[in-house]
Amino acid sequence: MPFDLALLRSQFPDRHIEWHAAVGSTMTIASRLAASGAASGTVIGAEEQTAGQGRHGRTWHSEPGSGLYFSVILRHQFTPSTLPVVTLALGLAVIGAILEATDLTCDLRWPNDVLIPSKKSEGKCAGILTQLEGSAIIAGIGINVNHSQFPVELSGIATSLRLVSGRAHSRERLLLELLPSIDHYCALLERDGPEPILKLYSRASSYVTGRRVCVDTTLVGTTAGLSDSGFLILRGDDGHDNLIVAGGVRPCS
Repeated sequence: MPFDLALLRSQFPDRHIEWHAAVGSTMTIASRLAASGAASGTVIGAEEQTAGQGRHGRTWHSEPGSGLYFSVILRHQFTPSTLPVVTLALGLAVIGAILEATDLTCDLRWPNDVLIPSKKSEGKCAGILTQLEGSAIIAGIGINVNHSQFPVELSGIATSLRLVSGRAHSRERLLLELLPSIDHYCALLERDGPEPILKLYSRASSYVTGRRVCVDTTLVGTTAGLSDSGFLILRGDDGHDNLIVAGGVRPCS
């Protein structure tokens, strides 16, 4: 079903909200608007992205009309060094909104993956991308909501809320929950600093402490918490702690 933009605008009359049939990437449009002075909270969404952006230059599969693909402009008193913690705060916002809208409980895999368990395994149902644009932060969020299948190369990695729950979900309801959730966690970070976000993230994620993981197939160890800057601490088998500032974290034996 087409996205009900009128419903969204009626609930957030003070926000500028755009919704497109198809775009290359919502991040590109949001960055351009931010550079021209668009207000905090501005939302750019699309029914389809033909060049959706993921981390490290990857693309985000954006099946038409099945997911939430949007970017939001954030203008808070954050320093550039806070950006990693902003990503964690957005992860908390996403899993909170999914729980409220669908009753599904998700896991967080540092730094930006939202996972959802199924009977067989866990799959990625959402991803978060943050980047600086002058004094603003552009947050891109993609959520696999009603996808019924994925390309072969993603079939063992990705999943959707529909595939796990066995029922379709309202994308509008999910976004109505998510935008205030983003505001809440960003305000908490702005007011109280990183510590509350780091604690909440650590409790919400099974990957932060005591998880055996591989990082980009080059480092292996057991996760030992988060640094004050929001980076992952990986304790090697030799007892040495490595600070992971970027990279793909995956479970391993």
